[in-house]
Amino acid sequence: MPRDHYEVLGVKKSASDDEIKKAYRKLARQYHPDRNPGDKQASERFKEAQEAYDVLSDKQKREQYDQFGFAGPGPMPGGPGGATFHWGGDSGGPSLDPSQFEEILKHFGGGFAGGAFGGDNRRGRGSRRRQQPAPPPEAAEVTIPLETAVKGGPISLNVDGRHIDLKVPPGVADGQTMRLAGQGLDGEDLYIKLRLGGHPYFKREGDNLILEVPLTIAEAALGATVDVPTLEGTRLGVKVPPGTSSGARLRLRGKGLKGGDQFIEVKIVVPAAKDERSRQLLDELAKLHPQQPRAQLPWS
Repeated sequence: MPRDHYEVLGVKKSASDDEIKKAYRKLARQYHPDRNPGDKQASERFKEAQEAYDVLSDKQKREQYDQFGFAGPGPMPGGPGGATFHWGGDSGGPSLDPSQFEEILKHFGGGFAGGAFGGDNRRGRGSRRRQQPAPPPEAAEVTIPLETAVKGGPISLNVDGRHIDLKVPPGVADGQTMRLAGQGLDGEDLYIKLRLGGHPYFKREGDNLILEVPLTIAEAALGATVDVPTLEGTRLGVKVPPGTSSGARLRLRGKGLKGGDQFIEVKIVVPAAKDERSRQLLDELAKLHPQQPRAQLPWS
Protein backbone atom coordinates (compact mmCIF):
# COMPACT_ATOMS: atom_id res chain seq x y z
CA MET A 1 0.00 0.00 0.00
CA PRO A 2 1.51 3.37 -1.01
CA ARG A 3 1.93 6.12 1.57
CA ASP A 4 -0.85 8.60 2.20
CA HIS A 5 -0.52 11.58 -0.16
CA TYR A 6 -0.85 14.10 2.68
CA GLU A 7 1.84 12.24 4.62
CA VAL A 8 4.13 12.30 1.57
CA LEU A 9 3.88 16.09 1.28
CA GLY A 10 3.95 16.60 5.04
CA VAL A 11 0.70 18.59 5.18
CA LYS A 12 -2.62 18.24 7.01
CA LYS A 13 -5.75 17.01 5.29
CA SER A 14 -7.18 20.52 5.62
CA ALA A 15 -4.17 22.10 3.86
CA SER A 16 -4.91 24.87 1.36
CA ASP A 17 -3.89 24.73 -2.32
CA ASP A 18 -1.02 27.15 -1.61
CA GLU A 19 0.25 25.03 1.29
CA ILE A 20 0.18 21.92 -0.89
CA LYS A 21 2.02 23.70 -3.72
CA LYS A 22 4.65 25.08 -1.33
CA ALA A 23 5.26 21.68 0.27
CA TYR A 24 5.58 20.03 -3.14
CA ARG A 25 8.06 22.59 -4.41
CA LYS A 26 10.26 22.11 -1.37
CA LEU A 27 10.34 18.33 -1.84
CA ALA A 28 10.80 18.61 -5.60
CA ARG A 29 13.86 20.80 -5.15
CA GLN A 30 15.25 18.55 -2.41
CA TYR A 31 14.87 15.25 -4.27
CA HIS A 32 15.19 16.38 -7.90
CA PRO A 33 17.30 13.89 -9.90
CA ASP A 34 19.60 16.70 -11.09
CA ARG A 35 20.64 17.31 -7.49
CA ASN A 36 20.82 13.62 -6.60
CA PRO A 37 22.39 11.80 -9.57
CA GLY A 38 22.35 8.03 -9.12
CA ASP A 39 20.37 8.17 -5.86
CA LYS A 40 17.47 5.73 -6.33
CA GLN A 41 15.90 6.58 -2.99
CA ALA A 42 15.82 10.29 -3.85
CA SER A 43 14.37 9.43 -7.27
CA GLU A 44 11.58 7.44 -5.62
CA ARG A 45 10.83 10.27 -3.18
CA PHE A 46 10.68 12.72 -6.10
CA LYS A 47 8.28 10.45 -8.00
CA GLU A 48 6.20 9.92 -4.86
CA ALA A 49 5.92 13.69 -4.31
CA GLN A 50 4.90 14.22 -7.95
CA GLU A 51 2.15 11.60 -7.70
CA ALA A 52 0.86 13.11 -4.46
CA TYR A 53 0.81 16.60 -5.93
CA ASP A 54 -0.88 15.36 -9.11
CA VAL A 55 -3.82 14.14 -6.99
CA LEU A 56 -4.04 16.83 -4.31
CA SER A 57 -3.64 19.77 -6.72
CA ASP A 58 -6.64 18.62 -8.75
CA LYS A 59 -9.96 19.44 -7.05
CA GLN A 60 -11.86 16.44 -8.44
CA LYS A 61 -9.06 13.95 -7.80
CA ARG A 62 -8.58 15.29 -4.29
CA GLU A 63 -12.30 14.93 -3.47
CA GLN A 64 -12.31 11.32 -4.67
CA TYR A 65 -9.11 10.58 -2.77
CA ASP A 66 -10.49 12.12 0.45
CA GLN A 67 -13.64 10.01 0.11
CA PHE A 68 -12.32 6.69 -1.13
CA GLY A 69 -8.53 6.75 -0.65
CA PHE A 70 -6.40 4.65 -2.99
CA ALA A 71 -9.25 2.17 -3.54
CA GLY A 72 -11.14 4.61 -5.74
CA PRO A 73 -14.92 4.95 -5.76
CA GLY A 74 -15.54 1.19 -5.35
CA PRO A 75 -17.10 -1.51 -7.58
CA MET A 76 -19.17 -0.46 -10.53
CA PRO A 77 -22.77 -1.60 -10.83
CA GLY A 78 -22.79 -5.16 -12.09
CA GLY A 79 -19.60 -6.06 -10.23
CA PRO A 80 -19.40 -8.32 -7.17
CA GLY A 81 -22.27 -7.55 -4.83
CA GLY A 82 -23.93 -5.10 -7.23
CA ALA A 83 -27.03 -5.32 -9.34
CA THR A 84 -26.89 -6.56 -12.92
CA PHE A 85 -28.31 -4.08 -15.41
CA HIS A 86 -29.71 -4.93 -18.81
CA TRP A 87 -30.54 -2.80 -21.81
CA GLY A 88 -34.17 -3.94 -21.56
CA GLY A 89 -36.07 -6.97 -22.83
CA ASP A 90 -36.70 -10.24 -21.01
CA SER A 91 -33.48 -10.76 -19.05
CA GLY A 92 -35.32 -10.65 -15.78
CA GLY A 93 -33.22 -7.92 -14.13
CA PRO A 94 -33.82 -4.18 -13.86
CA SER A 95 -34.08 -2.53 -17.24
CA LEU A 96 -31.78 0.41 -18.12
CA ASP A 97 -31.43 2.27 -21.42
CA PRO A 98 -27.97 3.39 -22.68
CA SER A 99 -28.46 7.02 -21.69
CA GLN A 100 -29.16 6.00 -18.07
CA PHE A 101 -26.11 3.75 -18.01
CA GLU A 102 -23.97 6.59 -19.36
CA GLU A 103 -25.11 8.81 -16.50
CA ILE A 104 -24.01 6.14 -14.01
CA LEU A 105 -20.60 5.91 -15.64
CA LYS A 106 -20.20 9.68 -15.51
CA HIS A 107 -21.14 9.70 -11.82
CA PHE A 108 -18.32 7.30 -11.07
CA GLY A 109 -15.75 9.17 -13.19
CA GLY A 110 -16.12 7.05 -16.33
CA GLY A 111 -17.76 7.75 -19.67
CA PHE A 112 -19.73 6.27 -22.53
CA ALA A 113 -16.50 5.71 -24.46
CA GLY A 114 -16.19 4.67 -28.07
CA GLY A 115 -19.73 3.30 -28.30
CA ALA A 116 -18.62 0.16 -26.43
CA PHE A 117 -22.19 -0.44 -25.26
CA GLY A 118 -23.84 0.54 -28.51
CA GLY A 119 -22.71 -2.41 -30.61
CA ASP A 120 -19.63 -0.64 -32.10
CA ASN A 121 -17.21 -2.88 -30.14
CA ARG A 122 -14.41 -0.38 -30.68
CA ARG A 123 -12.03 0.26 -27.83
CA GLY A 124 -13.01 3.42 -25.93
CA ARG A 125 -10.59 6.26 -25.46
CA GLY A 126 -8.64 6.13 -22.24
CA SER A 127 -9.79 8.43 -19.45
CA ARG A 128 -6.40 8.74 -17.81
CA ARG A 129 -5.46 12.37 -17.42
CA ARG A 130 -2.14 13.75 -18.51
CA GLN A 131 0.11 14.35 -15.55
CA GLN A 132 0.26 18.00 -14.58
CA PRO A 133 3.64 19.67 -15.10
CA ALA A 134 5.54 20.74 -12.03
CA PRO A 135 4.89 24.37 -11.07
CA PRO A 136 7.70 26.78 -11.91
CA PRO A 137 10.05 27.57 -9.02
CA GLU A 138 9.60 30.80 -7.11
CA ALA A 139 12.30 33.32 -7.99
CA ALA A 140 13.54 36.48 -6.31
CA GLU A 141 13.80 39.46 -8.67
CA VAL A 142 17.08 41.38 -8.87
CA THR A 143 17.70 44.51 -10.96
CA ILE A 144 21.08 44.67 -12.69
CA PRO A 145 22.76 47.48 -14.69
CA LEU A 146 22.45 47.41 -18.47
CA GLU A 147 26.23 47.21 -18.83
CA THR A 148 26.29 44.03 -16.74
CA ALA A 149 23.56 42.50 -18.90
CA VAL A 150 25.68 43.08 -22.03
CA LYS A 151 29.20 42.37 -20.77
CA GLY A 152 28.45 40.10 -17.79
CA GLY A 153 30.14 40.34 -14.43
CA PRO A 154 29.65 39.75 -10.69
CA ILE A 155 26.94 41.32 -8.56
CA SER A 156 26.48 41.06 -4.80
CA LEU A 157 23.16 39.94 -3.31
CA ASN A 158 21.78 39.96 0.22
CA VAL A 159 19.34 37.07 0.63
CA ASP A 160 17.78 36.52 4.07
CA GLY A 161 20.75 38.25 5.67
CA ARG A 162 23.31 36.18 3.74
CA HIS A 163 25.85 37.60 1.29
CA ILE A 164 25.82 35.84 -2.09
CA ASP A 165 27.97 36.62 -5.13
CA LEU A 166 26.22 36.03 -8.45
CA LYS A 167 28.21 35.85 -11.68
CA VAL A 168 26.02 37.15 -14.51
CA PRO A 169 26.95 35.72 -17.95
CA PRO A 170 27.19 38.10 -20.92
CA GLY A 171 24.07 38.74 -22.96
CA VAL A 172 21.34 37.92 -20.42
CA ALA A 173 17.78 38.96 -21.24
CA ASP A 174 15.23 40.82 -19.18
CA GLY A 175 13.25 38.29 -17.12
CA GLN A 176 15.84 35.51 -17.47
CA THR A 177 16.05 33.19 -14.44
CA MET A 178 19.30 31.84 -12.99
CA ARG A 179 19.59 28.86 -10.61
CA LEU A 180 22.08 28.87 -7.74
CA ALA A 181 22.40 25.25 -6.61
CA GLY A 182 22.18 24.80 -2.85
CA GLN A 183 22.27 28.55 -2.11
CA GLY A 184 18.74 28.81 -0.68
CA LEU A 185 17.44 28.11 2.80
CA ASP A 186 18.04 24.57 4.09
CA GLY A 187 20.32 23.88 1.13
CA GLU A 188 17.58 24.34 -1.45
CA ASP A 189 18.27 25.81 -4.86
CA LEU A 190 17.91 29.58 -5.14
CA TYR A 191 16.29 31.05 -8.25
CA ILE A 192 17.03 34.64 -9.30
CA LYS A 193 15.00 36.47 -11.96
CA LEU A 194 17.05 39.22 -13.61
CA ARG A 195 15.52 42.58 -14.43
CA LEU A 196 17.40 45.17 -16.47
CA GLY A 197 17.71 48.57 -14.84
CA GLY A 198 17.81 52.04 -16.36
CA HIS A 199 20.79 53.96 -17.71
CA PRO A 200 21.94 57.60 -17.50
CA TYR A 201 21.69 58.18 -21.27
CA PHE A 202 20.57 54.99 -23.04
CA LYS A 203 16.86 54.18 -23.31
CA ARG A 204 15.54 50.65 -23.92
CA GLU A 205 12.96 49.60 -26.49
CA GLY A 206 12.87 45.86 -26.07
CA ASP A 207 16.35 44.67 -27.07
CA ASN A 208 17.12 47.94 -28.88
CA LEU A 209 18.94 50.89 -27.33
CA ILE A 210 18.19 54.54 -28.12
CA LEU A 211 20.81 57.30 -27.73
CA GLU A 212 19.71 60.89 -28.23
CA VAL A 213 22.42 62.92 -30.01
CA PRO A 214 22.18 66.75 -30.35
CA LEU A 215 23.26 68.27 -33.68
CA THR A 216 23.73 71.86 -34.82
CA ILE A 217 21.74 73.21 -37.75
CA ALA A 218 24.93 73.16 -39.84
CA GLU A 219 25.71 69.51 -38.95
CA ALA A 220 22.18 68.41 -39.78
CA ALA A 221 22.03 70.41 -43.03
CA LEU A 222 25.55 69.75 -44.36
CA GLY A 223 26.20 66.32 -42.81
CA ALA A 224 28.81 65.39 -40.21
CA THR A 225 30.60 62.56 -38.43
CA VAL A 226 29.64 62.30 -34.76
CA ASP A 227 31.53 60.35 -32.09
CA VAL A 228 29.04 58.31 -29.98
CA PRO A 229 29.38 55.75 -27.12
CA THR A 230 28.10 52.16 -27.11
CA LEU A 231 26.95 50.13 -24.13
CA GLU A 232 29.99 47.87 -24.57
CA GLY A 233 32.22 50.81 -23.61
CA THR A 234 33.59 51.53 -27.08
CA ARG A 235 33.05 54.68 -29.18
CA LEU A 236 32.08 54.79 -32.84
CA GLY A 237 32.10 57.50 -35.52
CA VAL A 238 28.62 57.76 -37.03
CA LYS A 239 28.09 59.55 -40.35
CA VAL A 240 25.07 61.87 -40.37
CA PRO A 241 23.77 62.34 -43.95
CA PRO A 242 23.17 65.91 -45.20
CA GLY A 243 19.63 67.13 -44.65
CA THR A 244 18.93 64.96 -41.59
CA SER A 245 15.84 66.11 -39.69
CA SER A 246 15.31 66.21 -35.96
CA GLY A 247 13.83 62.89 -34.76
CA ALA A 248 15.51 60.80 -37.45
CA ARG A 249 17.18 57.58 -36.32
CA LEU A 250 20.48 56.11 -37.52
CA ARG A 251 21.03 52.40 -36.85
CA LEU A 252 24.10 50.68 -35.42
CA ARG A 253 23.36 47.01 -36.07
CA GLY A 254 24.00 44.51 -33.29
CA LYS A 255 24.96 47.11 -30.69
CA GLY A 256 21.84 46.61 -28.57
CA LEU A 257 20.86 43.83 -26.17
CA LYS A 258 20.82 40.16 -27.23
CA GLY A 259 21.48 40.99 -30.88
CA GLY A 260 19.30 44.09 -30.90
CA ASP A 261 20.38 47.39 -32.45
CA GLN A 262 21.48 50.77 -31.16
CA PHE A 263 19.74 53.79 -32.67
CA ILE A 264 21.12 57.33 -32.80
CA GLU A 265 18.14 59.66 -32.45
CA VAL A 266 18.89 63.10 -33.87
CA LYS A 267 17.92 66.21 -31.94
CA ILE A 268 18.66 69.50 -33.73
CA VAL A 269 19.64 72.35 -31.44
CA VAL A 270 18.52 75.72 -32.85
CA PRO A 271 20.41 78.87 -31.81
CA ALA A 272 18.62 82.12 -31.02
CA ALA A 273 19.14 84.90 -33.59
CA LYS A 274 20.51 87.56 -31.24
CA ASP A 275 21.57 90.16 -33.80
CA GLU A 276 20.39 91.58 -37.09
CA ARG A 277 23.02 89.79 -39.19
CA SER A 278 21.94 86.38 -37.83
CA ARG A 279 18.31 87.12 -38.65
CA GLN A 280 19.27 88.17 -42.16
CA LEU A 281 21.20 84.94 -42.75
CA LEU A 282 18.36 82.77 -41.49
CA ASP A 283 15.84 84.70 -43.57
CA GLU A 284 18.04 84.26 -46.64
CA LEU A 285 18.33 80.52 -45.95
CA ALA A 286 14.55 80.24 -45.70
CA LYS A 287 14.11 81.98 -49.05
CA LEU A 288 16.74 79.77 -50.74
CA HIS A 289 15.14 76.58 -49.39
CA PRO A 290 11.42 77.19 -48.91
CA GLN A 291 9.69 74.52 -46.89
CA GLN A 292 6.15 73.66 -45.77
CA PRO A 293 6.80 71.14 -42.95
CA ARG A 294 3.18 71.13 -41.72
CA ALA A 295 1.48 70.86 -45.11
CA GLN A 296 0.81 67.09 -44.93
CA LEU A 297 -0.32 66.95 -41.31
CA PRO A 298 -3.95 65.91 -40.74
CA TRP A 299 -4.68 68.99 -38.63
CA SER A 300 -3.14 71.54 -41.02
